[in-house]
Amino acid sequence: MECIIDRFLRYVKVDTQSDSNTGLTPSTPGQMAFAKKMAEELKQIGLKEVDLDKNGYVMATIPATSGKEKAPVVGFIAHMDTSPDLTGKNVNPRIVENYDGGDIVLNGDENIVMKPSEFPELANYKGKNLVVTDGKTLLGADDKAGVAEIVTAMEYLVNHPEVEHGKIRICFTPDEEIGAGADNFNVEKFGADFAYTMDGSEVGELEFENFNAALAKITVHGRNVHPGYAKRKMRNSIRIANQIIFMLPRHETPEHTEGYEGFYHLMSFNGDVEKTEMLYIIRDFKHDRFEDRKKEMEHLVKKINAEFGENTAELDLKDQYYNMREKIEPVMHIVDIAKKAMENVDVVPIVKPIRGGTDGARLSYMGLPTPNIFTGGHNFHGRFEFVPVQSMEKAVEVILAISKLVAERG
Repeated sequence: MECIIDRFLRYVKVDTQSDSNTGLTPSTPGQMAFAKKMAEELKQIGLKEVDLDKNGYVMATIPATSGKEKAPVVGFIAHMDTSPDLTGKNVNPRIVENYDGGDIVLNGDENIVMKPSEFPELANYKGKNLVVTDGKTLLGADDKAGVAEIVTAMEYLVNHPEVEHGKIRICFTPDEEIGAGADNFNVEKFGADFAYTMDGSEVGELEFENFNAALAKITVHGRNVHPGYAKRKMRNSIRIANQIIFMLPRHETPEHTEGYEGFYHLMSFNGDVEKTEMLYIIRDFKHDRFEDRKKEMEHLVKKINAEFGENTAELDLKDQYYNMREKIEPVMHIVDIAKKAMENVDVVPIVKPIRGGTDGARLSYMGLPTPNIFTGGHNFHGRFEFVPVQSMEKAVEVILAISKLVAERG
């Protein structure tokens, strides 16, 4: 049986970065290559009904142990892709053993140092073994830690048939990081009564609330005239776009909000005098506030057009996903199972909202209630990403504990 750290280090060295610009599913060839490797690995471990579909979704089964065939079918899900925010090519991880609580030099040549003064969560892991990057790439714990944890737990169950459990389904998805992880997920084929995504951060995280989310693309059309003769003729799209930015509440941004506070987040800004494009994401937990934020964006665009002329600004507004709480509340026993499982392995549950989204948010609206559980990683999507080995081991214990508790319902 392969230990979780060896499995994880093997996984992160495969480049599975997703790309929203290709129009493909999965969006990059590395994801399909990894999916094929995962399917073969699951077969070798001894899982049944291993299936890799044309869209890169890997599903597999552990049949129920004798006498537990009537237990609910539980699923565990993780995504295979890594974020486009930083390269996932040539990941070169290393283990900081028995971390002493001080600065961690990730790359001496480029003076890239992870400091507790900047990342205070490091103080919680003194004496632990931390997997870190070399400062040039992300690590990929989001979500290959989740993949490794699920596979390790499933291998344990295959090798220990004396541990009672119901039927268990697992799935590894592509393109979660670009919001497409649930696009081609076949809930009926998966066949679980409920599931858990292993896609959270610190030990103990248990989440069944997430942002309502929308994407807003604003295109501002200008008119270029020689600046020496531009009075009453030029319409500078850059200046108009900036006017829109400053019309939005200045403190309702990611860097000023926390907890249940929503925001407008300017993701990109590209333009010249003739044309400027801005990409915003809109987030809020409460549905009414979410709708108000979208209406405010529409209102500002109308004001710009009233001032500068019709069609000066165009808004393309699309909902992305919704708060899963609405779908989880009727089946809160699945959250209670996860809480009890954590307590059974000496983990204190930290129930908190996700200031983002997971595959589970969309899956919950597709008929598969899916709360989110920790993987143990920190600082996802960047060069300062790290994961304690002991945290991944705890996640494996939680998966096994959930499986046992669900079996008791059969």
